[in-house]
Amino acid sequence: MIDGRLQRGERTRQAVLDAAVRLASVEGLDGLSLARLTATLSVSKSGLFTHWPDKQALQLAIVEHARRQWTEHIIAPALRAPRGVRRLWALHEYRLDFYRSGRLPGGCFFRSVDGEFDDRPGPVHDAIADAIGSWMNLLARLSELAVELGDLRPGTDPAQLAFEIEAIGSVVVIHTHLLKREQSYRFARTAVLERLRSLSTDPGVLPKE
Repeated sequence: MIDGRLQRGERTRQAVLDAAVRLASVEGLDGLSLARLTATLSVSKSGLFTHWPDKQALQLAIVEHARRQWTEHIIAPALRAPRGVRRLWALHEYRLDFYRSGRLPGGCFFRSVDGEFDDRPGPVHDAIADAIGSWMNLLARLSELAVELGDLRPGTDPAQLAFEIEAIGSVVVIHTHLLKREQSYRFARTAVLERLRSLSTDPGVLPKE
């Protein structure tokens, strides 16, 4: 019976976090009230406080859940690609696929919340910054590795390339959701692909288009 209660409690916890990440991708974390969550999931406020003692604890759990989703749907499958420039390209492709899938109605959780907390010190700010910083570090590390493996030309600046890939990936959310320009997925794919092909010692390992 105890195991059954624990399993039900964990299922409820995961359902709340799944819904919270979806809602926050549209409304942000500040706009995500306990009343909104309870109405969406038919869970009582007391039920939420069983898992999280206060709103900040819930917000931190939501950020961590969004980070796990990003790892599961983007990073983990991309890391199965061959090392070097093809793995770097896979990260960008899986990211665009994640956005295009509609899993999050707002497109991207982190693009929704980073502006809320960029100038607000505290644990939630730190958690968001750590997630985005880790992603940027991964892009830079994979760019550096691609140079070391000889996939990218000597002299390629990994930090610069990581910034460019991130900038192109991020703008897709704005253009597809705010401006309703679906061709932005194609533009973002083409822009990064052409950039990587221009830096590659063997562009043939990458798609042509």
